[in-house]
Amino acid sequence: MDGLVFHPLAELAEVSVGQHYYWNIGGYEVHGQVLITSWVVLGIIMTLGLLGNRDLKPTPDGLQNFTELVTEFIRDLAKTQIGEHDYLKWVPFLGTIFLFVLVSNWTGALLPWRLIEIPNGELAAPTNDINTTVALALLTSISYFYGGISKKGLRYFNRYVQPAAFLLPINILEDFTKPLSLSFRLFGNILADELVVGVLVALVPLIIPIPIMLLGVFTSAIQALVFSTLAGAYIGEAVEEHHSSPFKKKWDFAPLTQRFSPSVLQKNQTGIH
Repeated sequence: MDGLVFHPLAELAEVSVGQHYYWNIGGYEVHGQVLITSWVVLGIIMTLGLLGNRDLKPTPDGLQNFTELVTEFIRDLAKTQIGEHDYLKWVPFLGTIFLFVLVSNWTGALLPWRLIEIPNGELAAPTNDINTTVALALLTSISYFYGGISKKGLRYFNRYVQPAAFLLPINILEDFTKPLSLSFRLFGNILADELVVGVLVALVPLIIPIPIMLLGVFTSAIQALVFSTLAGAYIGEAVEEHHSSPFKKKWDFAPLTQRFSPSVLQKNQTGIH
């Protein structure tokens, strides 16, 4: 028992891939390079938002046109995934997720972070750190739990025994696999893209890495769209009301019985003669 050491929960939850520049904040070690690049990403988003909406016009032009285009895109995304009745209050959350992931990925693909030297590790996109993607995935999980429980109450948990009670373990396991798939998909794609570009730049510094960087810009946008779409789909699944099947509708056969009643048939026969 003397050799058994119990680590704090924060240390068990922290995941490290590669070297990092650690900051000590309140007795906890955090990845300093992730905070630096995250602040840059948030600064870019806030700057574009303030510049695009500081002088709103009835007929948008310039940067206002771009911000309204992005807003309409996010609203359409939320409406498609969540539904017409509940989508509006989830637009800010999905918009924040989409913009943060998109700008983070693009800064990793376009900005030369590695030219900036730090005491340990290297700067990269915030989504290049597994802890960032896990945090985004956990926020998504908390959001769809909140959406389902706030709308349905305890009835929300009926979904775990539908369509049959023996599916309870599988339905519970599904809620654990959702954040795992969200986080590792985003992290793996961004890390692989930056590694490929870094290797090509080291081997062939000119011309050849440029098409790979352009491809990285495209795939980065796709990853942001996939993440926000899945987040919206999970929230829509949680708040969805299960209506009765349309095949259970009680059909009214009165018009048929009236149509084929003896009096009606007799009139039809008289008309034919």
